[in-house]
This record gives sequence, C-alpha cells and structure tokens, in this order.
Amino acid sequence: MNIEEEYIRLIFGLKLRQIRMEKSLSLFGLSKLTKISKSYLNEIEKGKKYPKTDKIALLANVLEVPYDNLVSLKLDKNLAPLGKILQSKILKEIPLDLFGIKETDLIDIISNAPAKVNAFVSTLIEIAQNYNLSRESFFLAALRSYQEAHNNYFEDIELKAVAFAKAYQINLEERVCATDLEEILKEEFDYTILNNKLSNYDGLEEIRSVFIPKTKTLLLSNTIDESQKTFIFAKEIAYNYLELDDRLYTFSWIKFKTFDQVLNNFLASYFAGAIVIPKQAIETQLISFFKQTQWDTPTFNDMIRRFTDSPEMYYQRLTNILPKVFHFKNLFFLRFTQKKGENRYKLTKELHITQQQPPSANETHEHYCRRWVSVNILNNLKKGEVTTDIQLSDYPENGLKYLVISSAMPDPFKENHGRSVSLGLLISTHLASKITFLQDPTIRIKEVGVTCERCPIPDCEVRFCEATELEKKAKNNAIAHKVNQLMADFS
Repeated sequence: MNIEEEYIRLIFGLKLRQIRMEKSLSLFGLSKLTKISKSYLNEIEKGKKYPKTDKIALLANVLEVPYDNLVSLKLDKNLAPLGKILQSKILKEIPLDLFGIKETDLIDIISNAPAKVNAFVSTLIEIAQNYNLSRESFFLAALRSYQEAHNNYFEDIELKAVAFAKAYQINLEERVCATDLEEILKEEFDYTILNNKLSNYDGLEEIRSVFIPKTKTLLLSNTIDESQKTFIFAKEIAYNYLELDDRLYTFSWIKFKTFDQVLNNFLASYFAGAIVIPKQAIETQLISFFKQTQWDTPTFNDMIRRFTDSPEMYYQRLTNILPKVFHFKNLFFLRFTQKKGENRYKLTKELHITQQQPPSANETHEHYCRRWVSVNILNNLKKGEVTTDIQLSDYPENGLKYLVISSAMPDPFKENHGRSVSLGLLISTHLASKITFLQDPTIRIKEVGVTCERCPIPDCEVRFCEATELEKKAKNNAIAHKVNQLMADFS
C-alpha cells in the first residue's frame, strides 16, 4: 500500500469521525443506522480501511453530508494542519518504534481530540520555526532521548564487542592497534584502504574518512592521528559485524537521509568505543581511581592515554559505564567549542542521564556561565596539549551540586578552534560512598549559574551581561503579588 493510499484512508477516517461526533453519534449508533458493523466503522475511522462506494454513499446519506464532501481530501480549519502533517510523511520519519509507540496510537490521539492536537501541533511548528529546528536537529534530539531512556548503556552491543574480540583474537587487555583492525577490514570484509587520498580534493579539510560502498574502498585523510584511525576502523568493522546496512559514508557525517542512518551511526560508534575502551578494563581502572583520597590530574590523563589519545572518546565511554557499573544515575555530558581569540562558546553536544540536569543547551543565544569549568578551561588551552581540570559546581538557584571533570584540547576537526568535554555527577550520599576524593579540600567550589541572563549570583567577577531574564521574572512576580493584593482588597 503506497503512501498516497494510506493518506487518503487517514483523511477519510478523520473526517468521518469528526462528522459523527458533530452529530452526537456513537459508533454503536452509527452502526445501527447504517447496518455497518461497529468494528468495521472503527477501522475506517482509524485509517485502516477505506469503504467501498456504496458504503460511502450510505454514510453520507445517514450523516446528511454531500458525498463529494466526505471523499474530498480537503479538511476544515480544525483538521487542516493535521492533514499537512499526514501528507508530509513526517510520521514515517519519526522513530516512533524506538519508544514503543505505534503510528496508529498517534492517529487515535489525533482522532479523539483533533482541535487540541491541532493547537499542540501548530505550537510545535511555530516553535520549530522560531528556533530554526531542522530535520537534522529533530533526529539528533530523538537519538539523544533514546540514549537517555536507556541510561546510555546497551548490553547487547557490549556483549557483541566482547564476542568480536574473542572471535578475531583482539587482546582487550592491551591498547587496540589500528593495524590489527585494518588487517581485519582487508582480510575479512574485503576493504581497500587508501591513505592521503582526500587531500586531492578541495573543501574536504574537515572530513576524516569517506567510504565508497560500490568498491568497498575507505579513503582516509592525511591529518588523522593513530587514535582517530583506530576509531574509524573499529566503526567500519561495526557496520559489517553488526550488519548495519543503512549507514553514513563520511566521518564526520555531512548529511543523512533517514533516522536509521543516524541510529546506526550511533550503534557503530558505541561498538567502536566498546572495542577501543573495553568495559572490564575501564571498570577496573575507575574502581582503583575512585579509592584515591585526592584528585590526581596526571593520573586521570594517563587513564585516558591507556586507551586513546582522544579525551572525548574516553568521556563518552564514561557515560556508558558510570550509570551501569557505579549506579551514578544523575549525570551530564557537555562538549563546547570556541574559536581562538573569541569570547563566545558553543555547546555542540550534550547528554543527560535520568533527568535534565541544570547545564543544558540554550536556544535563545544567551551567554553560558563563565564560571563553568567547561568554559573556563578553554581559555587556558595550550597548543598541542590536553588540559584537564575539576570543580565542584554549586547551583544556588536550585540547591544542586555537581562534581565536574573537564578536559580541553585543540579541535581535531576545525583549525584555530578548541573544544572541551565535561562530565558532571550530581553530588549525593551514594556518590560520596563511591568516590573517596570527593572530600579532597583542594578541589575548588564555585557558585555557578546556567546563563548570565538567568544567574542569581551577585557581583560575579566574570559576568558577561546583566541578569535580564531574572530581572524580568522578578518584575513579573512583583506585579503578580500586587494584583493578588488588589484582589484581596476589593473582595
């Protein structure tokens, strides 16, 4: 059944239900009047069935509407926006199955309260337009929600990574070498791997690899280091070993056609992380580190280099391991980028486990708190070095405190840019019982806000602008208080 036929069924069902409800008829009542079974009428209204001409004529006669109006695809004002959504095929693009939702569930909701759903959908469309929410942003938000719903841990991929290592004799006790993975790609999956070919093409400076599916050729940039090459090879193995056919062909990716490509890119990356930084090895490492009485930056950096030269890969792996192994269920991951010499910071990636933590992406172009270690560390970045820092961040507005670890490095994908990656752990009794160095008095404590515009901290030495949003909120609260007083005086 093609999309056009499905759309016609859905529209007819919505119109039939709307007209029936306007006539104050139940399905049972309409069934008695038309001699059409209640179950069949129900399937028509849900868009599962499309009645034959004689039944449409009967329905039109009983409901006292013109036949042409009933079969027309034109919807009235209440349903018009919903028609646009159904016709746009967006329901086919939304990864409903990831969250256990069937498309028919949404149709039922739309059918039961079309006016309210219409208002809700119109609101979403307006928000999307105002904030320039692209299809790409939507899919990435859906993926992030999928990760968060699973606490960013996927046992099946972890087990497949271990099974792969055993089958191909990859020693997970040692640092995985790019040459070992390259050999597997060539011998087992018939890859041709060519180095330094991308430099022949202008405009591809930010692309690290391109895969040509027709010839199974992998082209590599001459700017990638050994860790990046290892990750690329591990990811290519994942696509083949996990049989992920609908995939992206560039790293980093440029565009995608379907949500499956976005999801498969994530699954392949997760598998690659599980190979390069094995669960058992990082778990053992962290147990020992957490028992230390003092925070030790050199040791932490050595822990990263044990597996990779990419701090971001290590931090991403922490978001998999900490919720599962140590039961740290309230954490966030942030990645910031900054162009050298500029006092602007862009949040380019974030993840929140269990609940939305205070540090989060802000779509209104406000200024992130300069007291965040994630932001501050970028100002101390030295060329060619990884800088790591730690901080206890205290949010006075909501009383929450976080242990935040952050590392900054030159951005491997953008010249004259730096990037920082940060992991924040909500301070709790459980966290204190697992991390001994949490009591280290040398770890500085900083009162922080989210953005300058919403920050309640007075006399901040690094405030970039006034707390305009906070002042607006206070003004509105004062007005509301006066109105309440006025209501009481004249009641």
